[in-house]
Amino acid sequence: MKTLEHFIDGKSVAHQGSHFFDLVSPVDGETYALSPDGSQADVDLAYAAAQRAFAVWKKSTPAERQKALLGLADVIEKNAGRLAEAQSRETGQLRHFIEKEEIAASCDAIRFFAGAARCLEGKAAGEYAAGFTSVIRREPLGIVGQVTPWNYPFMMAVWKIAPALAAGNTVVLKPSDTTPVSTLMLAELAAPFFPAGAFNVVLGKAATGSMVVSNPVASLVSITGSVRAGLQVAASAAANLTKAHLELGGKAPVIVFADADLDRAVEIITTAGFFNAGQDCTAATRILVEEAVYPVFLEKLVAKTKSITFGTPDDTDALYGALNSRNQLEQVKGFIERLPAHANIETGGQPGNGPGFYFQPTLITGLKQHDEAIQHEVFGPVMTIQTFASEEEALNKANDVEYGLAASVWTRSHSRAQRFSITLDFGTVWINNHIPLCAEMPHGGFKKSGYGKDLSSYALDEYTRIKHIMCDITE
Repeated sequence: MKTLEHFIDGKSVAHQGSHFFDLVSPVDGETYALSPDGSQADVDLAYAAAQRAFAVWKKSTPAERQKALLGLADVIEKNAGRLAEAQSRETGQLRHFIEKEEIAASCDAIRFFAGAARCLEGKAAGEYAAGFTSVIRREPLGIVGQVTPWNYPFMMAVWKIAPALAAGNTVVLKPSDTTPVSTLMLAELAAPFFPAGAFNVVLGKAATGSMVVSNPVASLVSITGSVRAGLQVAASAAANLTKAHLELGGKAPVIVFADADLDRAVEIITTAGFFNAGQDCTAATRILVEEAVYPVFLEKLVAKTKSITFGTPDDTDALYGALNSRNQLEQVKGFIERLPAHANIETGGQPGNGPGFYFQPTLITGLKQHDEAIQHEVFGPVMTIQTFASEEEALNKANDVEYGLAASVWTRSHSRAQRFSITLDFGTVWINNHIPLCAEMPHGGFKKSGYGKDLSSYALDEYTRIKHIMCDITE
């Protein structure tokens, strides 16, 4: 039984406390390692290392930061198989999906930020007041405290550290307590390219995460997680007047009009709703279909869903693997058990067979707008289907949730697609597709989906501060 250690100041560091907990693989429900439950002493040690590293890293040139990040991307690619093997054990994800999708996208994001580090923009220097020259500097914030989730542990860690390091900051990061291994491996791979202490990983449960985001040394705290966790982070950040970056949950509407290519829509929507076992905050979970084509669309959707299979990490025919944990499985089951009498389960609705934490792809009809499964994030392989009679009804139903992360519109009408892209209250709107992302474009939502952006130059901006320097030129 392996006992994990924190990664602080460029090396593995033994836990300074006495509390440990089991790491359980969702593939088979078996314990595969012990994790330390990080203490205040561990967190303080990490922040002290990050402060020492910041004194060096903040002086690095954009070219030096680019070189370090490009080196990291290259070494990640060389270790992609090893990373996928480790992460599939801790998440239950399909191994080929991790290697070909998650790790590949992570390397692409790192390379984007490597280039973006050399392209920071600001207002032109000039004489905006007579006799004075004004210059804008973009500077790193300092030490950044970050908390990452379990659904894409490697990629979410990359989304956090890449813009932070590219801007010249240093990092103290706490990964999810159920999926720490791939993040530890990321820190080990990064160590040769950055000053010792530039990227520190402290393991632990929620209390450890609270210590990381409430530390007064942090200049910014960032979390990807639930609304509940985001509210806690925002409150602790406010106590220190610390800048916060929150990427929280979603409940993405998928609006299908009668003129859409229904076969193509069904193919893409089922993948976007069920891949990674539906454990994605932008997943296509809430389908709204125009009444005129609802019967035929539902028939096609049910048939396609029944053909979808789930499996163990090495199953190359499966669309998705296990749910993250026993707790997550119970959460999904709870939503199904609490369905009102007027709901209909068209297919699925049951856990999978075997010792792991699996759940069938599930479609639910008959729900009303304010039912729990419409309003709240299931975070599992469960999609709901509603109907609408008019554009106004479709828009009202789509926007009538507390989340505002992502949405999609399916229609052949260019003008309708444009109208909806303007009026949908979501940070990303796809037209005739759902879920593709690219490093050059921002990811982040509105309302209770949080604030701040991951990916793109907008994310890099958030990890900098703006300083105005004004020089008297009259003498």
